[in-house]
Amino acid sequence: MTEYIIICLFALLGSGLTFFSGFGLGTLLVPVFAIFFPIDLAIALTAVVHFLNNIFKLTLIGKNANRQIILKFGFPAILSAFLGAYVLTFIVNISPLYTYAISDKIFYITPVKLIIAILLFIFSLFDIVPKLVKLDFDEKYIPLGGLLSGFFGGLSGNQGALRTAFLIRANLTKEAFIATGVVIAVLIDISRLTVYSADILKVGDKIDYTLLISATLSAFAGAVLGNRLLKKITIKTLQLIVGVMLLIFSVLLALGIV
Repeated sequence: MTEYIIICLFALLGSGLTFFSGFGLGTLLVPVFAIFFPIDLAIALTAVVHFLNNIFKLTLIGKNANRQIILKFGFPAILSAFLGAYVLTFIVNISPLYTYAISDKIFYITPVKLIIAILLFIFSLFDIVPKLVKLDFDEKYIPLGGLLSGFFGGLSGNQGALRTAFLIRANLTKEAFIATGVVIAVLIDISRLTVYSADILKVGDKIDYTLLISATLSAFAGAVLGNRLLKKITIKTLQLIVGVMLLIFSVLLALGIV
């Protein structure tokens, strides 16, 4: 019963937060699932909840997505994600730059995560520092954002934050920003699940489907709450939320905690 309460609570909170930021649900759920289940099962369960939650969010706000941005950002992201995953097969055994322990938990600082963390830290400043907030990325850089987001997503699994860092600068309305990010996330989730499908089938008999459904419904509830709150905030507030979360995420990533 304990695992139901904890996992569902984090699914609800993570879904609510990721509704605005575009990232965070997977980052929160994998370690929480891993407390109660083997890591392969934790990743599989998280992938399913993440995908179903994004599909649900499409029913709420999908109509606001910007098709032009989806084409310019989404498709380069999907293609480069496969390239990133391919590169990962070659560098997966590279030794971490630094390893440390807190209590009985070991953390690894890897070159890939450190690079992403530096990029995210820089992007977060553009959403927090007043002089930088006024700057805009030219639309011609949107495909580059897709390539970087997809590549590093395939390489490390962390593509949502980098995707958000580019989209928040694309001069979209708050509704279009969130909806466009959701559509792109669904496309990338489909790519991920094609890779994960073999692993999911292997652990199919170990999956607690009642827990999976409960976590998914909790994520749905978080998305509904996030959609209601969306109407009460401005694009500047949304930009500040994204900036702060990018900053926090970049630090945690650089330290090897996520």
